[in-house]
Amino acid sequence: MPAEFSSLVVVMVVVAIAPVLVGLLPARLPLPQVVVLLLGGILIGPEVTAWATPSDIELLASIGLGFLFLLAGYELDPALLRRRAGVIAERSWLLSLGVAAVLVAVLYATGVVTAPFVISIGLTTTALGTLLPIMRDNGMLGSRFGDYIFGAGTIGEIGPIIAMALFLGAGGTLVSIAALVLFVSLAVALTLIPKVSNSDRLGAILLKREHSTSQSTLRIAIVVLFLLLLAASDLGFESVLGAFVAGMILRRWSPGEVHRLELKLDAVGYGFFIPIFFVYSGMTLDIASISEGPLLVVGFAAAVLVIRGLPALFFYRKELPMIERVQLMFLTATTLPLLIALTEVGVAKGRMTGAMQASVVGAGVLTVLVFPLVAVTLQRRKAGTTTDRVSTSAVED
Repeated sequence: MPAEFSSLVVVMVVVAIAPVLVGLLPARLPLPQVVVLLLGGILIGPEVTAWATPSDIELLASIGLGFLFLLAGYELDPALLRRRAGVIAERSWLLSLGVAAVLVAVLYATGVVTAPFVISIGLTTTALGTLLPIMRDNGMLGSRFGDYIFGAGTIGEIGPIIAMALFLGAGGTLVSIAALVLFVSLAVALTLIPKVSNSDRLGAILLKREHSTSQSTLRIAIVVLFLLLLAASDLGFESVLGAFVAGMILRRWSPGEVHRLELKLDAVGYGFFIPIFFVYSGMTLDIASISEGPLLVVGFAAAVLVIRGLPALFFYRKELPMIERVQLMFLTATTLPLLIALTEVGVAKGRMTGAMQASVVGAGVLTVLVFPLVAVTLQRRKAGTTTDRVSTSAVED
């Protein structure tokens, strides 16, 4: 057995234990699995016990990052961007990006931070995938408020991905734009394949074998993912853009029910590759830097709340009551998975030091631990107020 296999075994133990640990916590403490996976990676990594070596699982972690954004692209409904919830979310995010750019430019000029592009984009992200289970468990979805949360969270993922492709891509901005146009052209060409081929016959063949040992639709989905990961890399982009576009393509022309393929992608992604990426991220964090500069971590978390969350109080003033706008402020400022991905790209490209990455990711962990808890507390207070009003009305009647 290869020596790398022992590291994978330790990592998979962490992956298997994480949901159990989260399930043992009381319902009033909504701790996302990503935090447990990250902490588990720190524990088994070289800075603590050294039970596993990051380089042994680096390839699997890269595929996990790809799956994370494949699923983000697959879940995107383009119609959302045209609805009011999407339009308001776009305006709010653009303001956040502008404020972040100005603030980080000042901090960069004074020598407080490095990697201004990475940090500016990172401060505008929203962890929609992390928030969805919390919102579902606390009755925040399936309502007008839920639509606005989903819109803001979706833009908080799409916007940073596009910005990262432009500003962290090949060479300079003009080169990045040209490469992006070429990449999008390739993606559009892929969407036309079923139309120029005998798609009905091909679809029938794929559907006949999609649940057998062939798993035809899943295999094609993974091929599309890998092709666009490779194309994005060759054009000077990182895997994030390729994976996101792959998800959008698969949703557009996957044969059969979109939901069926999504379930399979969820099983492969969240069951194996994606948690390995989060554990790997914990293993590679510079923990010593966090312990040496905890104030910087707190400062970044506060900056996310101001830059990403505060605009919600203004942009949604005609759409939501104050208590829901405050909830939205804390929820949109919750960030971690995309923040980890952005900083991984920044470090890989030499734009960010490991110490700065640790501080930024540490701030993301802090937002996940604190901000959703505040929003859930407000939700329960809101529900309690509604119940009291109903009870009072019943007594008066």
